Amino acid sequence: MNRGVVHGIAAYVLWGLLPIYWKWIDDVPALEILSHRIVWSLVFCVALVLLLRRFKWMSELRRSPRTLIASAGATLLLSFNWGLYIWAVNSGHIIETSLGYFINPLINVALGVLVLKEHLRRAQWAAILLAAVGVIYLSVVSGQPPWISLALGVSFAFYGLLKKQAKHWKG
Repeated sequence: MNRGVVHGIAAYVLWGLLPIYWKWIDDVPALEILSHRIVWSLVFCVALVLLLRRFKWMSELRRSPRTLIASAGATLLLSFNWGLYIWAVNSGHIIETSLGYFINPLINVALGVLVLKEHLRRAQWAAILLAAVGVIYLSVVSGQPPWISLALGVSFAFYGLLKKQAKHWKG
């Protein structure tokens, strides 16, 4: 089997098991969990940058304030997304979080078409329509507006958009 497929399957399995981990530590406030995630990720990334001597990106950020602003915005969106995700899982809204990540690709496509001027083929539109019908159905049968799902989907989609645009603004 292709290594990429194996890595993809492993990532989805781990992502699917992550709510179990959050529930094990649900007595810890979501903001504290998020803070630990941010601090320890920073420590790990700084160590990795120093170890690999990858400093070029810092000068690219200094030369392009627009890229720096986009990266800072993406950081805030991702922090919000993760904080909401952790809180929602620990508060018993696991189905809503799942729906949020089903909604996310639909918002990604909408942003691609509306903001990035991407064009979809007929079969892609059909797939989007089918996915949208499924999301609408799941939202209706839940019996309440999917606010958590929408906030997760929208914040992650705009995070992705900012990261994608930041790559084009370099230098």
